[in-house]
Amino acid sequence: MPAKPVLVKPWVQVANGVMLDVRLTPRSARDAIEGIECRADGRAVLKARVCAPPFEGAANDSLRRLIASRLAIAPRQVEIAGGEGARVKRLRIVGDAAMLDAALSRLAKANA
Repeated sequence: MPAKPVLVKPWVQVANGVMLDVRLTPRSARDAIEGIECRADGRAVLKARVCAPPFEGAANDSLRRLIASRLAIAPRQVEIAGGEGARVKRLRIVGDAAMLDAALSRLAKANA
């Protein structure tokens, strides 16, 4: 019997929060979280779409607000830590690491 694939989390707990890897698709028809994807290099990312264009930080700001709303936290707690001009981004989410880990797990399962 084949083994079940192990779901790799695209986030890791750090001091005062979590670091989350996201693949962002701008100019989408809707803002949405679409689950977790394992990229060709083996890296797991949370797939997200936003309506905003990738112009003057609009897509990044929409991503911050989308993640914050889904985690029920303030947008100021979500910051772009890397990949500001790239499709794959690293977000730093400030808060209780265990609570954020649990919330991200629920979010990933709900959008799998």
